Formats: sequence, structure tokens, C-alpha cells
Amino acid sequence: MKKDIHPDYHEVTVVMTNGEKITTKTTAGKAGDTIRLDIDPLTHPAWTGVRRLVDSAGQVSKFQKRFAGFTTKN
Repeated sequence: MKKDIHPDYHEVTVVMTNGEKITTKTTAGKAGDTIRLDIDPLTHPAWTGVRRLVDSAGQVSKFQKRFAGFTTKN
């Protein structure tokens, strides 16, 4: 195996959305860094089965306001 071509593999602390801390190894960041998650297996719909509407930059609010009076003819 060639020397000095692989990234540094070190321990970091991952903080879940509920505050739980996990120590793992990664090539991201520096040794001893803390990574705080916004979405993790405790909150992500892929694992929980619960759908949440994430309104980034108010796009859903704008849509609802724009089409509030819109109805279809049956």
C-alpha cells in the first residue's frame, strides 16, 4: 500500500437532535471536532415513517398565500 495518500482517520463526536452524543471515526474535520446534526435517524421520515413539512425560506407559506382562494369547478 502506498504511504501518505490516505486521509487522516480520526475520532469525532456526533451530537444527535435529542442531545445524545456518539463518538465515531471519520475523515471529515479534525480530530476531536464536534458534528451537530439537524436531521438524523431519530427525526428523518425515512426511518420514522412520519412525514414533516420542512418550510425552507417560507416557500410553502408563499404558495399557500398565493393560492388561498383558488378552487376547482366540479
